[in-house]
Amino acid sequence: MIHFQHIEYLLALAIIPLMVFFYVLVINNKKKMIAKIGDPILVNQLIRDYSPSKFRIKFILILASFTIGVIALSNPRKASGTTMVNHSGIDVMVVLDVSKSMLADDIKPNRLERAKQFIAKLIDKLPEDRIGIVVFAGRAYLQMPLTSDHSAAKMYLSSASTDVVPTQGTVIGDALKMSYAAFNTLEKKYKAVILVTDGEDHDENAIKITKAMAEEGVMINTIGIGSPDGTTIIDPVTNETKMDAAGNPVITKLNEEELKSIAINGNGLYQRFTNTDEVVNNLDKQLSGLGQRAISENSLVNYYNFFPWLLALVLILLLTEFFITEIKKQTKSKKIVIKKEVIVLAALVLIPFFIIAQNNNLLIKKGNDAYNKKEYEVAAENYKVAADNDPANESAQYNLGNALYKKGNGEEALVAYDAALKNSKSKNNQSATWYNKGVSLQNNKKLPESIDAYKHALRLNPADEEARFNLQKALQQQQRQQQQKHKEDKDKKKPKDDPKQKDKQKQQEEKDKNEQPMPQPSKMTQKEAEEKLKALLQQEKNLQNKLRRVDAASPNKPEKDW
Repeated sequence: MIHFQHIEYLLALAIIPLMVFFYVLVINNKKKMIAKIGDPILVNQLIRDYSPSKFRIKFILILASFTIGVIALSNPRKASGTTMVNHSGIDVMVVLDVSKSMLADDIKPNRLERAKQFIAKLIDKLPEDRIGIVVFAGRAYLQMPLTSDHSAAKMYLSSASTDVVPTQGTVIGDALKMSYAAFNTLEKKYKAVILVTDGEDHDENAIKITKAMAEEGVMINTIGIGSPDGTTIIDPVTNETKMDAAGNPVITKLNEEELKSIAINGNGLYQRFTNTDEVVNNLDKQLSGLGQRAISENSLVNYYNFFPWLLALVLILLLTEFFITEIKKQTKSKKIVIKKEVIVLAALVLIPFFIIAQNNNLLIKKGNDAYNKKEYEVAAENYKVAADNDPANESAQYNLGNALYKKGNGEEALVAYDAALKNSKSKNNQSATWYNKGVSLQNNKKLPESIDAYKHALRLNPADEEARFNLQKALQQQQRQQQQKHKEDKDKKKPKDDPKQKDKQKQQEEKDKNEQPMPQPSKMTQKEAEEKLKALLQQEKNLQNKLRRVDAASPNKPEKDW
């Protein structure tokens, strides 16, 4: 499919009817002049060397040149839009426990931080695989769908914390179901789950779900984070040791038995976290046993532009029109002189244009090859030269932004994306550019700007589910930041403790303790007291029955909040 880069230039085609009008007007004027002369013999004598058919051909050539020239300026290009990148790999869903038990510091600095470090290193070890992330505590959430953009995966991984999931607990079964839903259910292999948790499972469905997933070709590997002896948990809110309902310190232990059972039933490998490199290497060997399948993805804008060929056709038509004269006869020597001059002039004008155009296309192609090889420095250099040669080249600017983002130059990438947006006329291209700009802004912690960018992308392409998903994540991050800021502001406004006020409050408490109220004699008869007690017992019985019905109707949920 062909589409135009600068579709607004096509408005110039409205001049064509005006050109036809003037042509008809000229023809009519010539006929009137002939009619005024009157004498046919004299008229034929005067116009014997004039060729009306050649005059008509010249007009048609000029009209065609103008039309093709306008189309060339609009830059028609092949609608492939992106280059298809083929590579081999598997789909890996990382399931990360973010419950409060992961804040235990039996592994320094704590279980959650070490788990995130391990996962980041594992992502680097799987460059050709698609990675997705599920976080869970009392509930499971899809943090990031399967993607080959490992930079985005690390960004979402870094934002994982115990605040991401409001409901506390540990529901491994729900997390495994969520990870399975993210896979392509039509495939029966090349799928793996990596469960990273301390194994304090507060539901009983994990093994059953593991067996069902194994039958569908999903390998489930487990990584145990923590120590079997266990340790206490520091509550991040109070900064004190967490207590259970009985007032005893909560001791969280690594549940190796359940994690081993999940790995065995999931045809995977269980490892207790000791050394990051060792665990990553063992897991990489395990995953390599799944084999690899071909993965095709769209990457980079790479258009084939038709405007050079159209401009060449315009030049040919104009040269042809130039050599056609309205006179029937013309001396040969004059023709040859004109021909040489025109050819030299055309060569001087056309050759630099074609050199620049072909050079830019070659630079973009070299940049694409380097990008696909993950040589982002080389890719950025080629794209930058092409963009400097032609600042209006949308492909060069867009691809430059992608390469700079991959290099970690977020600010420079934003400049390139803005340049691409300035020169882009296609809604789909603009949507893709706004989306990439949003990812770069979000990675640079500029949440308000990234939210605005994702909204622009969705306005241009409402069907972009990735933009919608990233917008929701950015809004959640912004809300957490606002809550944190509000909490900090509130803490700043709290008055400092006054020793005098403390002493005064203590004296008042002692006074209240000494002034216990005297019991009043009951005015209720014994019969009334028995009836009152009976009514209270019946109310308690009704309440217990109601609670049992609610529990029966409600889904299972963890009773523990760590």
